[in-house]
Amino acid sequence: MKRYFLFLLFITSGLFALGAQPANYIWTSQSANSSESMPLGGGDIGMNVWVENGELFFYLSRTGSYDENNTLLKQGRFRVITEPSLFGNDVFFRQELHLNDGFMTVEGINGVITLWVDVFKPVVHVEAKTKTPSTLEVVYENWRVNDRPIRKVEGQQCSYKWALPKDIATKADVVNAGNNSLVFYHRNAEETVFDVSVAQQGLESVKDSLYNPLKNLTFGGKLSGSGLKYNGTKSDVYADTDYQGYIYQTEKKSRNHDFTITLYTDNGTEAQWNELLIASEKKIDTRKDKAATRKWWNEFWKRSWIESDSQEAADIARNYTLFRYMLGCNAYGKDPSKFNGGLFTFDPVYVDTKMPFTPDFRRWGGGTMTAQNQRLVYWPMLKSGDFDMMKSQFDFYNRLLPTVELRSKVYWNHDGACYTEQLENYGLPNPAEYGFKRPVEFDKGIEYNAWLEYQWDTVLEFCQMILDTKRYNNADISEYLPMIESVVTFFDEHYRQLASKRGRKDLDGDGNLIIYPGTACETYKMAHNPATTIAALRSVLESSGVKPDLLERIPEIPLRTLDGKEMIAPAKSWERVNNIETPQLYPIFPWRNYGVGRPDLDRAINTYSYDPDALKFRTHTGWKQDNIWAACLGLTDEAVDLTLKKMGNGPHRFPAFWGPGYDWTPDLNWGGSGMIGMQEMLMQEVDDQILLFPAWPANWDVSFKLHAAYNTTVAATLKDGKIVKLEVTPKEREKDVINWLEMKSQNK
Repeated sequence: MKRYFLFLLFITSGLFALGAQPANYIWTSQSANSSESMPLGGGDIGMNVWVENGELFFYLSRTGSYDENNTLLKQGRFRVITEPSLFGNDVFFRQELHLNDGFMTVEGINGVITLWVDVFKPVVHVEAKTKTPSTLEVVYENWRVNDRPIRKVEGQQCSYKWALPKDIATKADVVNAGNNSLVFYHRNAEETVFDVSVAQQGLESVKDSLYNPLKNLTFGGKLSGSGLKYNGTKSDVYADTDYQGYIYQTEKKSRNHDFTITLYTDNGTEAQWNELLIASEKKIDTRKDKAATRKWWNEFWKRSWIESDSQEAADIARNYTLFRYMLGCNAYGKDPSKFNGGLFTFDPVYVDTKMPFTPDFRRWGGGTMTAQNQRLVYWPMLKSGDFDMMKSQFDFYNRLLPTVELRSKVYWNHDGACYTEQLENYGLPNPAEYGFKRPVEFDKGIEYNAWLEYQWDTVLEFCQMILDTKRYNNADISEYLPMIESVVTFFDEHYRQLASKRGRKDLDGDGNLIIYPGTACETYKMAHNPATTIAALRSVLESSGVKPDLLERIPEIPLRTLDGKEMIAPAKSWERVNNIETPQLYPIFPWRNYGVGRPDLDRAINTYSYDPDALKFRTHTGWKQDNIWAACLGLTDEAVDLTLKKMGNGPHRFPAFWGPGYDWTPDLNWGGSGMIGMQEMLMQEVDDQILLFPAWPANWDVSFKLHAAYNTTVAATLKDGKIVKLEVTPKEREKDVINWLEMKSQNK
């Protein structure tokens, strides 16, 4: 195919400076309740901020705050009131998220409150400036002052899900209200769901060798501020949940007030936790910390952007930016951003009126990582250049390596890392999905679950992400290579063992692995040679170079012909369809076997366009990837339709609070899949070629900067169907750029 290179005027990076400064996001009226909150965060802290009836509220969340049941608990809710009221009679109101600098202001007729979170220290800062001298009241509101029994459906928030033990409860926090400051924390009970899982899954003989992040875990923080004095408690109800408020007020009126909330998490003793909390607070240097935080956000926005002032694309470009901001709020957490709400969940009754539970509630668990969902949160970070933010997800898998390797040894006596799909933060399968009521003779290494049995291949997507960070950013991935090798070893060892139990030979007649029983996602069950597993193994083995002998044993991606059209098959064969995923399209994304500029494009388009299940399952909702596949195949009209639906405004006031979809609100895998689709519409890579606008409509003006392999960035502006600005860094990669809009017009 004839190549059409771009011969354009290459301009300096300074002309793209506007693209690196996102527009602030503004509300000019107060909110009705927490569902109309605006996100704020940094480092690994998230806040939902809103003003209701003249009072400022915020929920406070931090990654890693898992209780004994593995619920991801909030730190609490804070209420801020000035007297006289800063907001007056709502004559003037302005809540503004200053994206470029990473802070928020809430302004009323009588002054302004500024809120910001330190990116490098776990500290929240709140600063109030009023036009006339005023008093400040801060109320810390906690709904866990006593043990709270967990109701049946409410069990979804923790690892027990629908299999709740008798009399289970969320244990009470400790709240110590001092005269000038308040300390609050949760310390896990002696026995946690980890201990229950180990006993359930027959691993007590190796218990001491298993990773246990819940043991002795203490998390919480300290509220302190100049002039604040304790003024007692109050009890009330908010959004169906009773709470106790601890009131702190300033004794003297002033035009300037400020307070901080310092958080800390540790697995030591309570005394150690208190000492470390105090030491952490002493490290605060507000002026320097503020400057460092704003610099980080400034640099964050310079990495990449997508902007459009076209009427059709303006909202989806803005929502892309707002969602990327939400991901940036957990840049450096020990744990990855949770697909089912991240750090920004709010009172569940505003998501589903049938769920009047506490603000800690979310569906599909707190410490449970569902790989099919998590991957969509992290794939877009490659092209957005947010490589540093991917480390928390990679480290999550890497620190569980000894545990998952032990599972293989204990259950099957072979090598390799077996990462299950519903994986707890301690490395074992989710206990509810594993099954408390299992036949005695059932393989202890398998989840007794119709959806999750034999689903082990999703970890290969994270292996590929790790490998791609080296290709994109020349990252040092040496610490992850043992994990990658162990993952592929598992498939070789396990499926050869299973074949040997069925017959004399451990490979098929062509010398290939017999991947059976397998599964193509959660959908095509009891599958033989599923397309997802084969494409994944081939890609990771080719990219990593480990175990070249194994690569020779991986079978070809299965194909089939329906109504005279050749297509990718979900698997060579399968026994039942159990869900609504479309794994026959995974060789398009994430595995890149097919797509624009690649061989056999018609085969992939046939699969997308005519496969009966692909058509039946098609939607933009939640973790669905149809928008991505349409973009990867160059199907512009389909990509546009699905992207407008997926990245259009969500159902809540903040437009990037999508969901609940199949999971919860805000739905991070909804936003992640939307980001990926938009990136693919704008830019794709085929071997060393960079294709611009392969599925972007020519009549949508847009400016973008995205990352490509080999430390490459591409910044381009499309105006009236023409590329009017382009910058490729490094310059020698200009020769690899192809204007796909021009290519398509030439081929018409």
